[in-house]
Amino acid sequence: MGLRTSWPTISASSRTSAPAVSHTSAIALMNEIFVARKEAETPDANVGLDFPQDPADAVGVATSFWSSVNRRDFLTTGASGFAVSAFTIPVTRWLVTPADESAHHSGGHRVGRADLDELREAADDARRWDSKYGGGNWKAGSVTACLQERAAPLLQGSFSDRVGRELFSVTGELSRLAGWTAFDVGEHHTAQRHFIQALRLARAGGDVQLGCYVLTTMAMQSLLRGFAGEAVDMAQGAFARAKGQAVPRVLAFTKLIEARAHAREGNAKAASGALAASESLLEQARDNSGDEPTWIDFYHHARLSADAAEIFRDLKNPKAALAWNQQAAAMPSGAFTRSVGMRLAIVGTAHLQARDLDHGLALGHRSVDILTRVQSSRALDYVREFNVALTPWRRDPTVRDFIQRTRKELGMAA
Repeated sequence: MGLRTSWPTISASSRTSAPAVSHTSAIALMNEIFVARKEAETPDANVGLDFPQDPADAVGVATSFWSSVNRRDFLTTGASGFAVSAFTIPVTRWLVTPADESAHHSGGHRVGRADLDELREAADDARRWDSKYGGGNWKAGSVTACLQERAAPLLQGSFSDRVGRELFSVTGELSRLAGWTAFDVGEHHTAQRHFIQALRLARAGGDVQLGCYVLTTMAMQSLLRGFAGEAVDMAQGAFARAKGQAVPRVLAFTKLIEARAHAREGNAKAASGALAASESLLEQARDNSGDEPTWIDFYHHARLSADAAEIFRDLKNPKAALAWNQQAAAMPSGAFTRSVGMRLAIVGTAHLQARDLDHGLALGHRSVDILTRVQSSRALDYVREFNVALTPWRRDPTVRDFIQRTRKELGMAA
């Protein structure tokens, strides 16, 4: 609602005797009205960062954030940037209490199975489109609209404890997906808020597995923003809290992200230990287990091997990186466009570390071929890292041509 201004009324008899309002006073009055209206319309800079203890307050915070997040003023000036310290209270509160006691609610519309199925289908669609086209595609971007227009009214409805737990869980996964797509296109302040709300919704649904996964995703954002030490803490906390409650595949992914964070810190021993733990947990997982959540079905040994190549690239160990890459099964670029493009850049960088320019450049060109089809600032970071690894050969004509190609086709800065 905008600010409704009440103007004073002036009787006909007093119009001639009333003192005239100066031009300067009129301008001042209009400025006050403009400022008041602007303040009423500008979203709270901290919206979405709260992690309320009370479930009803949590729903209010989440829905308020969803109603603000797509507004232009939020995306440009309404929110502060990413701050790893903003994760402190949400992470602490989840680690202390990862599941609320009850999820029932009495309100409006009676939430049923069809409502839950619709939200799950929206989440499945978003995951597929994100993998294929990146977080900037229109389908992935529609997740926030689904949260505001479909999930928010359902959270205000009536539901039993059982239905409520499912509703909170699937809405939490949608919020995590919204965060992931924002993260992928470089909107880190927005992504951080989505992740915090996803973690709170997972707690409201009593879904410790989802909470573990969301916290692991938060750790991944932190490490890729340059906070590897905090990422290690978050991943280890997620694993310790969910152990005994989460299936092996979920725990294995948490150990993988811990390994990646250790590698960013240059700790080869800790990275190798966490990677080995992830591989051991994957061996315990049953591929077709009915009790595994669908959102973790992407994590198999092929994904572990691909990430292991990145881990050893970060550790400047190209021999190990290329050995792990040999174990990673080929992924169809039509279904995993972004992942294939990033992997080619990672392996190409490892070849450059091994002083193999020809092979590295060939993979670099293939990476660019694929990444021109996706909208992902995160994927472009891998090409930037590849370009940095080309530094020893900067005067080589083939290298100069490649750098020029990335500027022209991917919009890379000089």
